[in-house]
Amino acid sequence: MKPDAAPEASAGAGAPDGGGAPDGAWLRVHPASPFLRGWVVLAAIGFFFFRDSFERMLQGGPLVDERLADRAPWLLLGGGIVLLLTVLGYILSWFFTRYQVAEGYVRLNTGFVFKQQRQARLDRVQAIDVVQPLLARVFGLAELKFEVADAGESAMRLAYLRMDEARQLRATILARAAGVPQDPARPGAAAAEAPEDSVLTVPPGRLVGSLVLSEQSVFVVLGGAASVVLSALTENRSFYLFLIPAVLGMVAAYWNSVNRGYNFTAAVSPDGIRLRYGLLDTQAQTLPPGRIQALRVSQPPLWRIFGWYRIQINVAGYGAAGGNGEGSSRTTLLPVGTFPEVLAVLSLVLPDPGTPDPVRVFTAGIHGLAGPAAVAADPPVPARDDGGFVTTPRRARLLAPLGWRRNGFTATDTALLIRSGRWWRNLVVVPHQRTQSMALEQGPLARRFRVADLVLHTTAGPVSPRLIQAGLDEGRALLDAQAARARAARQRQTSEHWLDQVRALGAGPAPTDEPNRQDEQQHG
Repeated sequence: MKPDAAPEASAGAGAPDGGGAPDGAWLRVHPASPFLRGWVVLAAIGFFFFRDSFERMLQGGPLVDERLADRAPWLLLGGGIVLLLTVLGYILSWFFTRYQVAEGYVRLNTGFVFKQQRQARLDRVQAIDVVQPLLARVFGLAELKFEVADAGESAMRLAYLRMDEARQLRATILARAAGVPQDPARPGAAAAEAPEDSVLTVPPGRLVGSLVLSEQSVFVVLGGAASVVLSALTENRSFYLFLIPAVLGMVAAYWNSVNRGYNFTAAVSPDGIRLRYGLLDTQAQTLPPGRIQALRVSQPPLWRIFGWYRIQINVAGYGAAGGNGEGSSRTTLLPVGTFPEVLAVLSLVLPDPGTPDPVRVFTAGIHGLAGPAAVAADPPVPARDDGGFVTTPRRARLLAPLGWRRNGFTATDTALLIRSGRWWRNLVVVPHQRTQSMALEQGPLARRFRVADLVLHTTAGPVSPRLIQAGLDEGRALLDAQAARARAARQRQTSEHWLDQVRALGAGPAPTDEPNRQDEQQHG
């Protein structure tokens, strides 16, 4: 479908997102969009050409230096031409940027010299974010981000739309991705935004407290103490200079964390998990049911004082996040929360835990430590009071003196749970249908003690599912059993739309996909 042959409308005229234009109409973003994206360039041009005149005006002097009076008109003319060309480029960029929602795709056309068309399948949408940078908030605009399976970065960005249009377009795309049937009498009508129920809110005080008790703070404090001791012993004050970059880095990291985690709220709706956060730049994420590939609950040592936990996730398209502040916030499902809040979030991600006693299993995964009943045998057998977790055998305790009773796994009907860490506690949850591939790894020492690590491969993200030092026989058995579970879970899902899965199973929303694309959805 060529955009020139399709009906057009401005962003304010509506379409599937606004409900006023025919379905499949090509729309433009808000006219102010290129100026909001490129205001830094305009400011730089103005600063370069008009800085001296502005400074003299503030000082009460003439606008033009007498020594440059002959060249001033040419400088002003050059600056005006550069500014005019830049503005013209922005206008052309806006005019040739159009988007469309039709035929199961979101399409975006850009460029007036080098043209580009990008498209994303609605049934592959992993998440939709509504982002409002500070300047866009002033003008009541927002950016829409689409994440699709197998994308290493945002597959598509619509910047900028009016806030109500962005929310309406998000609702329409989520409804079509879910397979909601359209009204035959109004085939192009906009979808109603799904209602939501609030689940939790992170208080600002708790967020700040979690940063103060973070590992980064501990390292800075230890570095400061070491600098003081070295300065006292050597009578050399230069050691204090090493604290300056550390303090500046810590302040910047704290501000970034507070800015992105402030007013964090989580809610549940028929179209998925909704997250909102941000102080200056606000963001609203929507994760459709079952799009989370893997989840990790972690607890640093100092957080045990208040019983706090963090939850991070892997979602196709979000990538590894790394040190990027935005990527890190987008892969955080709960920045800091209590144990009941952790259980509430786990119930959203895995509404069917696949076990009759999920609280006992998840509690053992987060806090559990194998007792005598679990370690008496070699290989170990699961203890009833340890949630069924199989831990590292006693013969390998020299490889992990502190963690061998903690490292272990258990499997429910719907997910594999892997726990690790005696001091830094971690629980990784991988839904069976999200297991893309697996590998057993064994080094020289592991062969000596007949243990191995089992690595599960999912999409890129902060969570790396890895079972540490499992007994060799247990690891091989788990490899075969998990492959069978993953294959069976994928075969039970035959539709791209999660509402089709609801009709087939008579359960909650559960989108699906082909086995080797790992795009399926599960809902209890």
